[in-house]
Amino acid sequence: MSSTSPLPLTDRFGRVHSDLRVSLTDRCNLRCTYCMPEEGLSWLAKPELLSDDEVLRLVDVATRRLGIRTVRLTGGEPLLRRGLPDLVARISALPYAPELSITTNGVGLARTAVALREAGLRRVNVSLDTLRPERYAEITRRDRLSDVLLGLAAAQAAGLAPVKVNAVPVRGVNEDEIADLAAFALEHGYRMRFIESMPLDAQGAWERDRMITADEILERLRERFTLEPVARTGSAPAEEWRVDGTDATIGVIASVTRPFCGGCDRVRLTADGQLRNCLFASEESDLRALLRGGADDAAVEAAWRVSVAGKGPGHAINSAEFRQPVRPMSAIGG
Repeated sequence: MSSTSPLPLTDRFGRVHSDLRVSLTDRCNLRCTYCMPEEGLSWLAKPELLSDDEVLRLVDVATRRLGIRTVRLTGGEPLLRRGLPDLVARISALPYAPELSITTNGVGLARTAVALREAGLRRVNVSLDTLRPERYAEITRRDRLSDVLLGLAAAQAAGLAPVKVNAVPVRGVNEDEIADLAAFALEHGYRMRFIESMPLDAQGAWERDRMITADEILERLRERFTLEPVARTGSAPAEEWRVDGTDATIGVIASVTRPFCGGCDRVRLTADGQLRNCLFASEESDLRALLRGGADDAAVEAAWRVSVAGKGPGHAINSAEFRQPVRPMSAIGG
């Protein structure tokens, strides 16, 4: 391994990018009402997906030549990817192996947590918007809450710590469970994070007035807990609050009302090999075509740097010029 550090991956605003999100599939085994229609979407055909070798090569270029230090595997639902533990093990064996985590709905986590941890996975984020079985079935159109709860416990037992629980409160759906979800996480030693809903659904039906804002989330939490702000460090998107009398923290990600674009350090790779320099980007760079066209690592690196250099100042959700991305969240990766 060379002792020479790669040049940082920077944009024209001086932001350094060290966090890569890699979508492994656009498929999902849930049909969450705020994400996709009941019948699902038109999934990518297998030849369109990056192979394990292609994922590995791009992560290698990113870590060895671009200074990427953390990689999060996403979907769709990444646990649906065949041979996932083997891919995790191969990424973990790279010369500049990143800190590796995954975002999942947790449905299949109970049967995979140990294998993923042994392969080199370090942390897990699990999406969970309600603790009520009937409501879970209404939101996801699947009766799988018990599987998710088992998956959370299995992840913690396997050492995938801290186990983070992500919830998106939506008005008229689950905002009455904000404090309950936080209490559940505190009881089990999970780290709770609430995320403002964003216009990334496949139906294009997002409504701002149904979004529960960060201020509203904190107001509901303070009805039950005493919270002390934690100083924000680095480029982490969550504002954190310590629960008085404990070492536990609760995070709030205010992507819409208090955007953190000025400190963004993320870049995203879709399951079909398209590089996105912003979650809300209107343009993509086709790295898959470069790989399959025989490009060497220097050419892939150059394309990556050009894409990130052109990154805009922010997502512009609060601007009249904002346009929702053509790809929904399930096809971009979290």
